[in-house]
Amino acid sequence: MKASERVAWLTIFAAAMAYVESAVVVYLRAMYYPQGFDFPLVSIPPAMLVIEMGREIATLTMLLGVAVLAGKDRWDRLLAFCVAFGIWDVFYYVWLWVFLRWPPSLLTWDILFLIPVPWIGPVLAPVVVSVVLVVGGVLLMSRRERGEPIAFSALLVMMCLTGAALVLASFMLDFQTVLRQQEPPPFRWGLFGAGVALAVVALVGAVRRRG
Repeated sequence: MKASERVAWLTIFAAAMAYVESAVVVYLRAMYYPQGFDFPLVSIPPAMLVIEMGREIATLTMLLGVAVLAGKDRWDRLLAFCVAFGIWDVFYYVWLWVFLRWPPSLLTWDILFLIPVPWIGPVLAPVVVSVVLVVGGVLLMSRRERGEPIAFSALLVMMCLTGAALVLASFMLDFQTVLRQQEPPPFRWGLFGAGVALAVVALVGAVRRRG
C-alpha cells in the first residue's frame, strides 16, 4: 500500500475514532456540566475518574494497534502513530464543535489528558502539536516511499526529546489548578513555543538530511 493510501485509511480511522471519543465527552458534559463546560472544573467521583483514565489508555492502545498494523518496520509504525494521533486529536475538537459548538475559540481552555496528572491548556496548543505530528509524519513517510532513508542525528534526537519535554511541561506544571478547582493561570506560551520550535527545527533537519 502506498503512503498516500495508508494516510487516507489512517485518516478515516482516526476521524471515526474521534467521533466516538467526542460523543462520550458530550455525554459526560451533559452529566457534570449541564450549564456548559468551564473552569474551575467540577469534582468527578473517583470511580468515574478511574474509568476515564482507562478510556485514555484504551484510546492510545487502539491508535498504537492501528499504527503497528499499518507499518512494516519501526519507522513506519512510529510515523503511522504520529499521523493517526494527530488526526484523531484535531477531529476530536472538530466533532465537539459540530455537536456542541465548542470550543467557541481556539484559546478556550480544556483538560487535555489525565495521566499521570491532569494536563490543561488552550485548545490551540494541542492542535498545534497535532498539526506538527501529522505534517512531519506525512513528510517522512513520503521520503521513505521514495527510497530515501530517515536519519536523525544524536543532536536532532536530543532536540526532539527536549522539545517534547518542554511541551509536556507547559501542559502539566499547573495541574494543581484542576485538583484545587481553581481558574487556570496564564498559559506558559514561552515554554510551549520553545518546545514546538525545537521539534520543528529537528524535523526540518531530518527531512533535509541525506543519509
